[in-house]
Amino acid sequence: MASKAPVREITREEKIEILKAYRRLLQAVRYPMSKEEKALIHKAFAQASEAHSHQRRRSGEPYIFHPISVATIVASKMSLDAVAIASALLHDVVEDTETTLEDIERDYGPTIAAIIDGLTKISGISDSNISVQAENFRKMLVTISNDIRVILIKIADRLHNMKTMDAMIRQKQQKIASETLYIYAPLAHRLGLYNIKTELEDLSLKYTEPEAYENIVTLLKESDEAQKAYIDEFIRAVKDVLDKEKFDYTITGRNKSIYSIHKKMVNKGVPFDEVFDRFAIRIVYNSVPSEEKFCAWKIYSIVTDRFHPNPSRLRDWISTPKSTGYEALHTTVMGPQNRWVEVQIRSARMNELAETGYAAHYKYKHAGEATDNYMEEWISKVRDTLEQAEMNAADLVNEFKLNLLVGEIFVFTPKGDLRSLPKGSSALDFAFAIHTAVGTRCLGAKVNGTLVPLNYILQSGDQVEIITGKNQRPKAQWLDFVKTSRARNKIKAALNEDIREISSYGKEILVRKLKHLKMELTEKVLNDLVTYFKVESSQELFLRFGKGLIDNEALKQFSSQRGFFSTLFRRTPTSSAPKSISTDEVMHYDRLVFGDNEDKFNYTLAPCCNPQPGDDVFGFVSIGKGITVHRHDCLNATDMKANYGYRVLTAKWIDSSREESRVVLDITGVDNIGLINNLTHVISEEMGINMDSINVSSKAGMFNGEVAVIIKNKDQLKELMDKIREMESIKNVSVK
Repeated sequence: MASKAPVREITREEKIEILKAYRRLLQAVRYPMSKEEKALIHKAFAQASEAHSHQRRRSGEPYIFHPISVATIVASKMSLDAVAIASALLHDVVEDTETTLEDIERDYGPTIAAIIDGLTKISGISDSNISVQAENFRKMLVTISNDIRVILIKIADRLHNMKTMDAMIRQKQQKIASETLYIYAPLAHRLGLYNIKTELEDLSLKYTEPEAYENIVTLLKESDEAQKAYIDEFIRAVKDVLDKEKFDYTITGRNKSIYSIHKKMVNKGVPFDEVFDRFAIRIVYNSVPSEEKFCAWKIYSIVTDRFHPNPSRLRDWISTPKSTGYEALHTTVMGPQNRWVEVQIRSARMNELAETGYAAHYKYKHAGEATDNYMEEWISKVRDTLEQAEMNAADLVNEFKLNLLVGEIFVFTPKGDLRSLPKGSSALDFAFAIHTAVGTRCLGAKVNGTLVPLNYILQSGDQVEIITGKNQRPKAQWLDFVKTSRARNKIKAALNEDIREISSYGKEILVRKLKHLKMELTEKVLNDLVTYFKVESSQELFLRFGKGLIDNEALKQFSSQRGFFSTLFRRTPTSSAPKSISTDEVMHYDRLVFGDNEDKFNYTLAPCCNPQPGDDVFGFVSIGKGITVHRHDCLNATDMKANYGYRVLTAKWIDSSREESRVVLDITGVDNIGLINNLTHVISEEMGINMDSINVSSKAGMFNGEVAVIIKNKDQLKELMDKIREMESIKNVSVK
């Protein structure tokens, strides 16, 4: 949603321009529309014009230009249907005007209402709060799995906003541009919208690094004439042969994107003049579907007969299309003037798939032509990711970036079936991609006939055979080297199931053993067992019995000491409630904790914003530098959150003098009557400190005890230890 300027009536001249923009929208539609479809679009235009009639954008232009422009992108660059075009025209009316979702459903039906609802729900994805942003991102992914037109319209909306950001303040421009690079550009690429992806990247560079952007734009303009001459020279070299073979074709040249040129200059540390593949030549030919592949390789042969190819730069995406559905032959040849130039060879159908992505894919599918279900497979993966209930929103963003937007590899099953996996996937990832049962029983793999371990990283072209064992079970170490969310979640589920089964078995064993000792497993006995064996929970206790880690002798010792033990372990009622803090006590922030569990990690304070105790801050995990703490209003904060949201940690300052922690004291002394009572009196009555557990033993007249206490701070701990040392018969007190 773009910002709006103060209300000003639309002038007659502006109304004329609005109608011209609407006509351009109708002309941009790529297929012949029925009367009903035209009526639907006109109805949506009229309603949107009325709803936004008193709104203007920050630039001052009438707001209606924005939905018309978004609808034009949807029609021309995505080739979507009338329902999507009408939805694009109406996409802001529920959020920005008095029109309700119920009004939309009544006037346009449930499909358009559902699309508008999806667009409204994800409008907050640019919220500065990282957890809110992540949750809105989850909503966006839900729309992909429900109706992909929602996210396509959202991408069109982002593209138009990126084109019209000049009136925004610099900080807002950079934040939106960073988000675009982080999510929207990769998402457009994944949906096959390569032209839109390029525009989004170039516009992002314009606002994140304006000087670099303008410099490359200027240099490209200066080299424009030389580029045209070069393309003409290339065409002359191959035209006669292509014509002789009676190909119906066009040859065009295009610059590499400004963003990709800049990226190459930075990554390789070279100036503009040394980026030799600054532009590519594209040959698009017409062919019947059955001869597409033959024609592509024939054109490739003609080009490489004339110009020497670089063998390492051949990309055959016709035999093996990308998972986005992209098909083409790419090769790099030593062209005229001894310059490397990339040549792209596509049929007209392949070109339309590359230009408009998702919509063209379905156009050809519904026309009865052979298409692989790349998009359906990807959407299915999105659904699988969303169904992982234990994954929080921040993890979801990370998983989506790692597993659904990254590059891919193609590997083969023993029968020759093709499977795509994210780059960096292991043999174990492949096993889980085949079937959950194959993954959980996986012992190893053969890659190209050679035995390899489970953590072997696969490469494109590998043929993989999984070796399974009937008694094999997933191990926790597997989580260290799997990459795909499917494998990770299936391993976790299997491990949790194992724990539940062993714990259930352990509980049965414990009940039987207690019966032999004339005891029942009551809640009181269970609590005493948890305390005696120093475990965190009853499930851990059952797990230990299930694994045979607690033997009969240990249980007999518990039984014999239980009467004495249970009288010792009692908390003083008056001390169990937390002490209230008087109003004149002042908080002094002196420690940082991170995450929902308030964990303590080593950190450094960022010099760029110099955060002080009590400031609103967040942690950022830097590669090789640990955690750096920044203020939320730091100039670098928005870029870090947009580009590396998965590395951001919530953080807050606390007053360590009020922080409680569990401390285990190791106490030794001469055993005598009343020693235990005196010890518990000092801890509970005199100091008002809660005891968490106590474990004592006596041998040869010497007393040994471990007492776990809940301590607020170091001063309180020191005072307690001093008081215990003053007790008669106590020889030593130390922190274990």
